[in-house]
Amino acid sequence: MARYYADTYALVEILRGNPSYERYASEELVTSEFNLLELAYALTRDYGKEKAVEILRMVRVFVAIIQPTDEDYAEASALRIGLKKQSRNLSLIDALGYVLAKRLKIPFLTGDREFKGLDGVEYVK
Repeated sequence: MARYYADTYALVEILRGNPSYERYASEELVTSEFNLLELAYALTRDYGKEKAVEILRMVRVFVAIIQPTDEDYAEASALRIGLKKQSRNLSLIDALGYVLAKRLKIPFLTGDREFKGLDGVEYVK
């Protein structure tokens, strides 16, 4: 079983049953509380608060939650600043997820075009 850092984009696509993400549903996935916050927003918007809570509880059973360090926060901030100079507009949550994946030495799973072509990214649409 392979291990991947699933960003919010990937989590949403897995939950939607996107055929391109089907194989990742049976892999070992990790994410952060920050990605779960973004996921909660999307779920609440699309399904309402009660259903969002139900789905989030299910996600927590199948996805390992990684706790960032202060070093991760600083690294993510530096990454965002650096990529902004290259006209890549990453959110701090996205930058943090990428940094966590690098620290864990696992692929960063996403379909976010801002990550296309970056080292260590498994880009899936």
